[in-house]
Amino acid sequence: MFFSKPMQYKPCGIFSVQHFILLIVTGVLIYIATIYTDKNNKKGIRKIIRIATITVWILEIIKIIFNLKIGNGRNLNTYIPLYYCSILLYAGIFSSIGKGIIKRMGDVFLATGGIVGGILFLIFPTTSITMYPMFHYISIQSFIYHGIMLYLGIIIYKSNYIDLQYRDIIYYSSLLFMMCFVAYIVNNNFGSNLMFISRDFPNTPVGALYRISGKYFTILISLIQIFLPFYTVLGIENTIHNIAIKNEEEIYQTSN
Repeated sequence: MFFSKPMQYKPCGIFSVQHFILLIVTGVLIYIATIYTDKNNKKGIRKIIRIATITVWILEIIKIIFNLKIGNGRNLNTYIPLYYCSILLYAGIFSSIGKGIIKRMGDVFLATGGIVGGILFLIFPTTSITMYPMFHYISIQSFIYHGIMLYLGIIIYKSNYIDLQYRDIIYYSSLLFMMCFVAYIVNNNFGSNLMFISRDFPNTPVGALYRISGKYFTILISLIQIFLPFYTVLGIENTIHNIAIKNEEEIYQTSN
């Protein structure tokens, strides 16, 4: 069962008891890891990012080998790491061993896209548990992978590893634009749907957007990925920061 073909056994299914078990276990592990992470040691955070990057690459390589072994060689969608959450693989390298602009590009994605991508997948794991049972490599790998993605985003935020600014949209959007551009070329040549930008993905939010946007789907979903996650996280961060400052001021005024 652990390495069975898709649909060979009854899939776990979204919002099933098994899905919630995977979600709870992943959440608990993220919480424990976050609690025991030294958030005052930036060198330590970078080392964690490096170890996490090596881990997700190993998980991804096994996933690629699995899909090739079961005969998915012609289905690029199943094994080419060119989706929004796949950017973790490259951003992790940029962040952990890169310098200057390259490092900043990786840091910014992990701090924004890592949180958004991790949360969205854990809630809607449409590419894993809709085809495989809970105790399958792809199901478990997907929750570990996206759990790591979310964990890195959280510790980067809580440790103030980077000071996220509005101008950082340049780094984030440049990386996303490159991914969408490459995906578009590959999709046009091989009929794939990498980055989910070329055709419908039924029974998902992507499918709803496809029906609404029609011929503008590719442009719209690309722009959403290029801009929305960054501004969503930055907006929430700034709101939390402003509330904290306001509470501190109220406490100070009350005490005086």
